[in-house]
Parts: sequence; structure tokens; C-alpha cells
Amino acid sequence: MAVNITPIVMPKWGLEMREGTVQDWLVAEGERIQVGQALVDVDTDKISNAVEATDAGLLRRIVAQSGETLPVKALLGVLAETEVSDAEVEAYIAAFEVPAADSDDADTGPAFDYAEVDGIRVRYARRGPESGTPVLFIHGFGGDLNNWLFNLDAVAEKHPVIALDLPAHGQSTVKLAGTTLKAQAAFVGQFMDVIGVPSAHLVGHSMGGGVAAQIAVDAPDKAASLALIDSAGFGDEVNADYTDGFVRADSRRELKPVAELLFADTALVSRQLLDDLLKYKRLDGVSEALGALGTQLFGGGRQSEQPGRALGSFGKPVLVIWGSDDQVIPGSHAKAAPAEAKVELLDGAGHMPQMERANEVNALLRQHLNP
Repeated sequence: MAVNITPIVMPKWGLEMREGTVQDWLVAEGERIQVGQALVDVDTDKISNAVEATDAGLLRRIVAQSGETLPVKALLGVLAETEVSDAEVEAYIAAFEVPAADSDDADTGPAFDYAEVDGIRVRYARRGPESGTPVLFIHGFGGDLNNWLFNLDAVAEKHPVIALDLPAHGQSTVKLAGTTLKAQAAFVGQFMDVIGVPSAHLVGHSMGGGVAAQIAVDAPDKAASLALIDSAGFGDEVNADYTDGFVRADSRRELKPVAELLFADTALVSRQLLDDLLKYKRLDGVSEALGALGTQLFGGGRQSEQPGRALGSFGKPVLVIWGSDDQVIPGSHAKAAPAEAKVELLDGAGHMPQMERANEVNALLRQHLNP
């Protein structure tokens, strides 16, 4: 008879994660685990997050100890019922082999694709099944598709997922498609046409939320639904200390207090996160592009365009998520969401809840996409 043992393994968060460092276990051996329960905190070179249980069962062994750095899919722990003997558990652990790194996701093709859109080379990623209406993730000002590293695979379990680097962001061409939300929305619409996506569930964060809302206003047929996270476009105020400070900062010392405005837990601003941002900002033309974009959209600490206020006639599902401790765009702006929208304020989260409170955001996205 087959022995019923379920492994808990190091997850792969994002398209570039190769390993993680085990921090604190949040459960103990002998504890009964429920699906979705937070099991252990893991640090990556981007940010830390809690590993969630994908299966229910009895936690028989904690294998990975605090401080250990392990590759993706390495064994962290083991679930097994009491009828499974200790000897069988130990034999399973001893025989467990981590899949070779080069075979990981071998059947999914390259991690990134590129599309030529109006003279701009756009980096994007696809995950999940091939059929169904895709979910298109649109990042914010100064960000890139890695802002969704904790969310893409969670949504891709049931839906085709696409995430792009906006023009002059990430690894897309350092050339703006315009400095307004309207121009960026038109560009994303062109991108969808080029890659053969007539309509998508749009998920936007910050400036990307404003872009998604603008698409819903200008080209509603392209938006099957909206999920807007700490979104621009719902009110006047925006923190110029962040928008201007991000453009000006050219050293780790200058950038650190600016990046800390993104998170309620400032410990999440790691050296690696700062180095990644600085590497991007030092690309030729990036500072000028961000300066032009920031001045147009957020000059003087005011938002120049507010498409979120025009969503009353959209008529399709709208989810609005906000971190209650957002220091960049006030959570009070969520009050301007359309009356039919589902609005969720996450206590203790800042401007990046999709990273800081990923498990809760993913649960809300799954509910939104599977009503």
C-alpha cells in the first residue's frame, strides 16, 4: 500500500527566484494544518513572505531549520497522518530529491517574452493555462513585473496570467509612450492587440491602477473586470516625497527612506531591493523618463488624472484593495470607488499590499476572478 506523505517545499515566488532562506516556523510539529495556513516565513533576495499550506494534514516533521538557504522545491517539512510510521517518514525525507534547477518549468517555455509595440520593445511574462480570459497585471510608477512576484503563480493556478513592463520600466525600451494615464492606457491596449488578447481581467497597482481604470473608461471592451490596488486615479493627493524623491535619489542612502514609504514594515526594504532599484534608475534615459512622467502625473503632490472616479458606468466587477497605512496614496481615496465595487482595506499594510500581504491579496483576487 502506498504511504500517504505530502511534502511542503520551498515555493517559487516570481519568475527569477532560485532559492530562499528559512526564517521562523509559524506552526509546530504535531499541529494539524489547514489549506491556506501560514507555515513558515521565507526570505528571498526581493522580500520576505510566508509559505502557505497547499494541502491539509498533520505536520509530522519540520525538515528545514531557521537560517538555512535552500533551492526552490527543496523539502521544508512533511505532512502525514498518525498511521504513517516514524520510520516511513524518515525514509521519505532521506529519499527526497530536489528537482534539477534546469528542469524547473521546462514545459512552460522561456520565463519572458518580448513584443514590439509602436517602436517600443516590451518585456512580458505569461503563466498558467492557455485557455480562458487572461489576467493582465500592470505595475506602478518606477516598478516592473517583479512587483507581482508573489501573485502571478497564485492566480495562474486557474487563469492565464500576463504581466508586462510598461514603457521606460523594467526591461522594456527606455522610451515613454506618453506621460498621461490616457496615453499609457492606449499603449497597453495596443500591447494587448499585438499579443492577441482582445479582453483581459485588469489588475493594476498604483499608477498601473490608474492605467487600468483609464482602459475601462476609454476601451471598456478590453476590460473584463478591474482589480485596483492602492490605485492612482481616485483622488487628488499623492505623496511628493515619494514621487519626487524616487526620481531624485541616486544612492542607496538617498533611496532607502523613499523606498521605506512603500511599506508599513520598513524592514522589508532590503539591500537587494535598493540595489535592484538603483540598477534600473542608472540606465540611460530612465531618470529623464521618470522625471517627465512624475511631473505630468503627480507634479506638486497632486494627481492630474482621475479615471477611477469615472467608473460608475463600467458595469463589470470592480475590486478595490488598499493598505490602511499607505503613505503614498491615502486609503481614504477608496471611498471614491464605484458604488458596486468590492472595497477591502488591509490593516497594517502600506502601499505595496500585493507584496506585504500577498496571501490576503491573492485570496481576494481569486474570489474576484471566481465569483
